[in-house]
Amino acid sequence: MSRLDREADAFRASMAAAASKLTGTTGTSAMSSAVKRNLAPPSPSPSVGSTTSAAVGTPSRRDRELPGANIVYSQPAVTGTGDSVISQMAYAVTWLRSKDEPQTYHDVLSYLSATGRSDSEQEFFVEQMRRHPQIQWIPDPNLSEQTWKTGTYMHRPTIPNVRNKTQLIAYLQKKTDASGVSVKDLKDGWPDCEPAITELEREHKVLVIRAKKDGAARMVWLDDPSLFHEVEPDLVRAWSRVELPALDVIAQKLIQAGQKPASEDPRLKAEKMPKVEKKKKRAARKGTKSTNTHMEHLLKDYSHMKR
Repeated sequence: MSRLDREADAFRASMAAAASKLTGTTGTSAMSSAVKRNLAPPSPSPSVGSTTSAAVGTPSRRDRELPGANIVYSQPAVTGTGDSVISQMAYAVTWLRSKDEPQTYHDVLSYLSATGRSDSEQEFFVEQMRRHPQIQWIPDPNLSEQTWKTGTYMHRPTIPNVRNKTQLIAYLQKKTDASGVSVKDLKDGWPDCEPAITELEREHKVLVIRAKKDGAARMVWLDDPSLFHEVEPDLVRAWSRVELPALDVIAQKLIQAGQKPASEDPRLKAEKMPKVEKKKKRAARKGTKSTNTHMEHLLKDYSHMKR
């Protein structure tokens, strides 16, 4: 039986169960309405029993503020891997990322609870795994011909073969440009890389840019420990005691020396200059060619009156 047939049978069964429930509910509602008609009208003042039951049934404010008071226990927790190929492929990638050793197709399908499916469905899923950019298929070297059941699978990280400090330094040294490495890409294959990055930063082997909010590492560059030199504390204190003149004084001294201050704003200089009103020039009238040549004997010549 194919997957579509099983889903169709399940749908028919659910419809039959819903119809039986509706029939039972209709009979129950009819009986309850008959009972309600025979009841006496309610009293205008509430009784002690009704107020007590209401007080017992109504949760207090303290109970409503408890951490688990608003949990809906009728809804099951999301513990499955879904039915669609896209969702199951995402779970497969996450599971392979947590494994250090290659896994067979049966291991992946067992994790997804998909071993009970037909061979055609399993083969289709395995083919999609081999095409996925984040999954690496390793063929079996002992076989000359590979089938969909042969070989193993591993997670293919964004930055491959970088899972420790030595491999990170080697990867940064092989780069041919000055671009940095994203920590997010490193975590794709090395999830717990931040402690190692912090240690390399203290050793002045890498340069790290961190986020201002939480101090988490964002980008990493290669550093040279030989370029780092300790500064004597006396020199640091002497440097801090030097008083710098105000910015206006520095700008005036630079102007007196014939130099242009870097802090000078060209927009302010343009505002200080007086504005000169420019007179609009009258556009010269272009000469037009006469087209009414057949009426020249009827027209008068005013060309001698031009200014």
